[in-house]
Amino acid sequence: MIYLDNAATTAVSQKAAEACMFAMRSCYGNPSSLYHFGIEAEKLLDFSRETISGAINAKPEEIFFTSGATESNNAAVMGLASVYGKRKRRAVVTGIEHPSCLEAFMRLKEEGFEVAVIMPNKDGLITEDMLFDSVDENTCLLSAMLVNNETGHVLPIDRAFPRIKKAYPGCMLHSDCVQGFMKLHINVRTLGADVISISGHKVHAPKGVGAMWIKKGVRVRPLLVGGGQQGGIRSGTEAVPTIYAFAKSVEELRGNISERYEHATGLKRLAEGLLRDLGCEILSPECGSPYILSVHVPGIKSETVLHFLESKGIMVSSGSACSKGKKSRVLTAFGFSGNVADSVIRISTSHNTSEEDIKALADGVSEAMKSLVKIKR
Repeated sequence: MIYLDNAATTAVSQKAAEACMFAMRSCYGNPSSLYHFGIEAEKLLDFSRETISGAINAKPEEIFFTSGATESNNAAVMGLASVYGKRKRRAVVTGIEHPSCLEAFMRLKEEGFEVAVIMPNKDGLITEDMLFDSVDENTCLLSAMLVNNETGHVLPIDRAFPRIKKAYPGCMLHSDCVQGFMKLHINVRTLGADVISISGHKVHAPKGVGAMWIKKGVRVRPLLVGGGQQGGIRSGTEAVPTIYAFAKSVEELRGNISERYEHATGLKRLAEGLLRDLGCEILSPECGSPYILSVHVPGIKSETVLHFLESKGIMVSSGSACSKGKKSRVLTAFGFSGNVADSVIRISTSHNTSEEDIKALADGVSEAMKSLVKIKR
């Protein structure tokens, strides 16, 4: 099998799997328990906080574990708005966010907030000035993702957020960093955000674990209440096995981000060249994340290409895994027509992807274009 859908989920690494099993079988005490067995589990949590915080230049006490990106995004958006939106009732979000973020803003709208949505400009970009100009004195929250999960667009968070915070210190800033975490160098001390969201299963850890970084001093109303674990920010007995696996995966990836980025860049260039030669159109920007490539295969439905490639043992996506075959809202937002959006596949690589995998993909797409029935215009 050639797996090219790493933006949807990744294979769990051997070290992460072993860490998860160790915590489940040998260190399964409740980390809130006061006896030795519980303390040993708490040590795994401490290691995990230190490891993940170190990867983004944060403090361990600023890391709060969740069940994944959806919970992190929901908790950040609604938790920040609940605290900082008592007087300022305006919230801003980009129109290319993951549904777990965008739908949280729609919930704010139902609760009486004025919600403004930033759409890409005529060039298909969301610029630094667009982010800055979207905020005013009545804005309590802005959320903008670091890397778009369908096209790989990298938003200018590190330039826009510090400007916004300087001009409007009362505006809280959140970024969904799921597709950038451990792929781009992220330094929360210079990023300018107040809260960021990350996920484990995008970085070769198991599904069901994620985290929020919450800047010290920033208040977030808890989404979940109960026993007061994690300082009351996220109650519930911590899922030590998956958290520890998350940390071991991050530990494994942390030392070679630049090397893996160069590898992904080479694969992206190879794929672009081979697919353009076949008559495909590259929709992802040249300066985007090299890990995600959105490709228009002219005249053939995305789902048809997907299943044809699957029959050859090649796994790609027809867009965001969360869309489940629906038309891509993101591609429409970027200005691509319905006919184009209906014929797009997303290729997303990891450090496990080889040049041979990309060449096999190109061969599969070539065969598909020759043998599949074209869309009737």
